Amino acid sequence: MILPIYVYGQPVLREIAKPVDLNMEGLDQLIADMYETMKNADGVGIAAPQVGKSLRIVIVDGTDIAEDYPELKDFKRVMINPEITEKSEETADYSEGCLSVPDINCTVTRPKRITVKYINQKRETVTETFDGFGCRMVEHELDHLDGHMFIDRVSQIRRKLIGGKLRKLEARNFRPRYKIK
Repeated sequence: MILPIYVYGQPVLREIAKPVDLNMEGLDQLIADMYETMKNADGVGIAAPQVGKSLRIVIVDGTDIAEDYPELKDFKRVMINPEITEKSEETADYSEGCLSVPDINCTVTRPKRITVKYINQKRETVTETFDGFGCRMVEHELDHLDGHMFIDRVSQIRRKLIGGKLRKLEARNFRPRYKIK
C-alpha cells in the first residue's frame, strides 16, 4: 500500500526514532509498504519517519540509478535498527534532495565511507562498509532516524536562500507529485 510521505514541518521528522522490536506485528508489511511508497515517489531511499512511523527502519535501493552508478546494480538494503560504527575522516560533497523536502537540492558534506551494523529483513545481523553513492544514500536515510534532514547540514547562507521554499513546504503551498501528509 502506498503511504503518504511526511513533508518538512511534520514533527515526526524531528524525533529520534525508536528501536524496532523484531517481533512487532506488521513489520514485514510496513517494510513492503515503505518500499512501494518509495518506488511510487521515484525515490532511492526512505526511512520510517518519512511515512509517519517513529521507528528505526531504512530502505535504500540504487538499482534504478545503476546506469549512472554501476556499483549500485545490486544495491538494495532493508536496515532495521542500524547504527554507524565507523566513519572515515575523509569527506565528499554531493547535491542531495529528499522525498520529505521536495524540489530542494543542496550540496552536503558527509563522510566518504561508513560502517553500519544493522538487522536485515531476514532478521540477520549484518555489519557492512559503504562508500561511493551507496554510502551517501545510507547516510542520508540514517539521518532521518535521529531527527535530522539534509538541510540541517548546509551552510547558514544556503539555509537563508532556501528559507522561502521551506516555508512553502510547511504551509503546504506546493504541488506534490506523490501523496503527502
